[in-house]
Amino acid sequence: MNQPWAFIATCDLVGHVRGRSGPFPKIIESGEGVGWVPADLAISAFGAIAPENAFGALGDLRLVPDAQASAIFPATHPDGASTRFYLAHQRNIDGSPWASCPRTFLDSAIDRLDRDFDIQVMVSFEHEFALSRADGSAIGGLPFGFDAYRNIDQFSQDLLATLNDNGFDPETFLPEYGSGQFEVTLGPAPAKVAADRAIILREIVRDTAKRFELIATFAPLLGPDLVGNGVHVHISLWRNGSPITYAKSRPGNLSVEAEAACAGILEHARAIVALTAPSQISFFRLQPHRWSAGGICVAKQNREALLRICPQVTIKSSDVTKAFNFEYRAADATANPWIVLGTLIYAMHEGLSSKLSIPHVIDEE
Repeated sequence: MNQPWAFIATCDLVGHVRGRSGPFPKIIESGEGVGWVPADLAISAFGAIAPENAFGALGDLRLVPDAQASAIFPATHPDGASTRFYLAHQRNIDGSPWASCPRTFLDSAIDRLDRDFDIQVMVSFEHEFALSRADGSAIGGLPFGFDAYRNIDQFSQDLLATLNDNGFDPETFLPEYGSGQFEVTLGPAPAKVAADRAIILREIVRDTAKRFELIATFAPLLGPDLVGNGVHVHISLWRNGSPITYAKSRPGNLSVEAEAACAGILEHARAIVALTAPSQISFFRLQPHRWSAGGICVAKQNREALLRICPQVTIKSSDVTKAFNFEYRAADATANPWIVLGTLIYAMHEGLSSKLSIPHVIDEE
């Protein structure tokens, strides 16, 4: 039997997953990872190294895999083997953190919020994507339609099985409003786990689509008048295992700390969006009346707001404290989830440090 190999990966500044493979389990057990090059971080979305970058031809790094950030991808053909996949930190050759590693950036944000305010963040990512057939033909079906759902039944069953097998806790899968558009959501998880899963989920979606001769794209916009694909980031604040986002008697039901965290995001929104929706076409999606994020505001159940306070279902329980969350709506898959979440956490930290407040929580159109 051939020795199994594992792919060791990072996610770069344009949201692409790149890496190298090595023999399994040796590559995991050694703790030294695989070789990497600083300039790899300067590869553009179109495959070329940016001509002006800070790295040049100098330096060496290691991609050191995290055994807790892994997935198994099914074989691509009947006689093939599954592929083991690990996300990694980019480290200096002495093992110290590399300052430009996006995953280390998220680590630093999480640690700072925990250290300074004893606050932990639970997160869930929603991903929208579009499917078409390999020959370019449309999937077909009504918006949110059962026919659209059944048209890709084998794909969705395989996708959800792979997510379940890897412990990713898929919550919903649905046909969306756009032609060939679908959405998949994962359950809430600690911040870094959620970001890791977001990165791997995109690869699982693309990989599954290929096996069914489909093309999956997370592009923010496929045409100027078409429906866009967003990434919605649901956030709740916790302290030592207890939720601290909800306050019944306050505006928007946001606690003092949750309000300050949201206010930090609003204060720095224009800068944040450059990192959470970084492509040129991203900004065509972020327009009024596109149900994306047309206004820099906090609103109750309003899909035009940058920050949306989500509704809580009370059919069987009146305790909403654990599920209560707010949603950041101005992200898309051209961004790196580690950078998206790290940026939001740093902005929330700034709001808490400066004791910022929200002028008004919008509760109307």
